Amino acid sequence: MDKFVNLEKLTDKKLDMKTVSPLTFAFIGDGVYELLVREYIVNMGNCPVKKLNNAKVELVKCEFQAEICKNLLEDMFTEKEKEIYLRGRNAHVGHVPKNSNVSDYHTATDFEAVFGYLYLSGEIERLKYLFSEIVRYIESK
Repeated sequence: MDKFVNLEKLTDKKLDMKTVSPLTFAFIGDGVYELLVREYIVNMGNCPVKKLNNAKVELVKCEFQAEICKNLLEDMFTEKEKEIYLRGRNAHVGHVPKNSNVSDYHTATDFEAVFGYLYLSGEIERLKYLFSEIVRYIESK
């Protein structure tokens, strides 16, 4: 994982993590996860942007995020991560994309909430570890 971006937080501002909503965690987690995915794809080799984008879409869509949660990450989460994951599950999302089912969309939001929580709390090594496990999962398929 040393080849991946240095995810050190760009600000030193401290948040009260107990007051941050799960959808706010998911908002930042979506961006963090997508950045990791984009870097992973680019590191696989140079290719046209359309192919890069198609590969990215496959790994960031909610169906894939739900798959990796159910088949990999749920068993790996710490107690605190499970708590954040469950808080995400109870959040009321405003809409579900038309090509997604509600269950997958909620699971993906939960997943993104964990990534956002880890990033905002400065647990970058843990974030990188979980992403490395996702990469192993992708490459084993």
